[in-house]
Amino acid sequence: MNKFFTTTVFLTLLATNLVRSQEPLLTKQEAVSLALENNFGIKVAKNQVAIADNNSGILNSGYLPILTANAGADYNRDDSTIEFPGQFLQDSLGLPLLDPTSGNPVSRPDIELDKAEAQRYNGGLTANYTLFDGLGRLYNYKRLKEQYQLSELQARETIENTMLQLFSIYFEVARLTENENVLQQALEISTQRITRAEYAFEYGQNTKLDILNAQVDVTNDSINLLNTRQQLANVKRDLNVVLSQNLNETFAVDTLVQFTPKLQLETFVSQAVLNNVAVLQTEKNLNITAYDIKVNQSGYLPTIGLNGSYGWNLNQSAASAFFPGTNNETWNFGLGASLTWNLFDGGGTMVRVKNAKIAYENQELLKQQVLLEVERDIQNAMAIYENRLTIFEIQEQNVRTNQNNFIRSKEQFQLGRITSIEFRQAQINLLNAQTNKNLAKYDAKLAEIQLLQLTGQLLNVTL
Repeated sequence: MNKFFTTTVFLTLLATNLVRSQEPLLTKQEAVSLALENNFGIKVAKNQVAIADNNSGILNSGYLPILTANAGADYNRDDSTIEFPGQFLQDSLGLPLLDPTSGNPVSRPDIELDKAEAQRYNGGLTANYTLFDGLGRLYNYKRLKEQYQLSELQARETIENTMLQLFSIYFEVARLTENENVLQQALEISTQRITRAEYAFEYGQNTKLDILNAQVDVTNDSINLLNTRQQLANVKRDLNVVLSQNLNETFAVDTLVQFTPKLQLETFVSQAVLNNVAVLQTEKNLNITAYDIKVNQSGYLPTIGLNGSYGWNLNQSAASAFFPGTNNETWNFGLGASLTWNLFDGGGTMVRVKNAKIAYENQELLKQQVLLEVERDIQNAMAIYENRLTIFEIQEQNVRTNQNNFIRSKEQFQLGRITSIEFRQAQINLLNAQTNKNLAKYDAKLAEIQLLQLTGQLLNVTL
């Protein structure tokens, strides 16, 4: 039964290792490329930039004329009867004509007009162009350019946040991968202990208790390994969400970590105000509010415009009782100029200018606040990074110490000089040291990435 248990665990490990060895490697650069290409949040941000680009173009500037075409057609049909009550026919001398039979004057007959049709057609072009509007459209055009650059910075911020999320998950996958290897080695050692304990029991060198202790350790190591593999599978699905790909996509990750040289980091920190995305956004917002003031001040100045028209009309009238039908076709061309000066609009322009100046002052205060917060965040991030880097170095030394201790404990255990409990304790100490080192390594790297984001260099360095 014990041998069957040991064999089952070994075969399970072997099958899992075979599957893992066949997984393709997803490098950090490939992960970044996939995120930039597929991530939904980044796609939305890029579409927002495209909208801002359209808004800042000449077609939305107000500098182009407005050209309007119009056309129309009307049709009328009349059926009418015209009566002449009290009127009589006259002869050439102007005397009433008499009916030869009755001798009475002859009444004037009615006139009937059937299907009297009339048509009317027209078409024309009208052009309007503003020569001067108090420089309002000029400053609005510049404002839209600043708005476009602000949308680019907002997209960059989205990309940086996505990259930070990406590497947080990527390094978690790497950490769990290394932990899995550590736990797997621990399980193999515990499995070998069962075999050794069984042989020793058969030759009467130990008791059944050593076998039971080894089996308990194998069970605990198996559970820890299974839990780690489950966590690893879940985190890989999280990474697939960020990459916007199939949730069941399998891959291995690069566990090699290289830290940015300290001198280069100090250079980045010294230039952070020039590159931090939050600071750059406040500067763009400051420029936008400055243009808002000038746009509103344009209401104090007059507006000068030109207009022109070109048209064609055709009227086809039906014949009437007294006049024949006519066709009247006309062409017209007109030019005009206009000047509009709103001398007083009830104080609305003055209020808008005052409010725009207050908004500019608020934006200046917000910039000072952002500068202070960014400086604080950078100092905190630098301190956290240096602290975590130191912890990682300590954990590396701790692993070396525990490795030496474990090797000597293993030799002593094989010689029968220490108990299995003491050997297990040395194994647990090494296991904890290795997992703590893995955690410290990736914590330090994430702290570096957060520092790079604050200095505005996250997208400019190779991680």
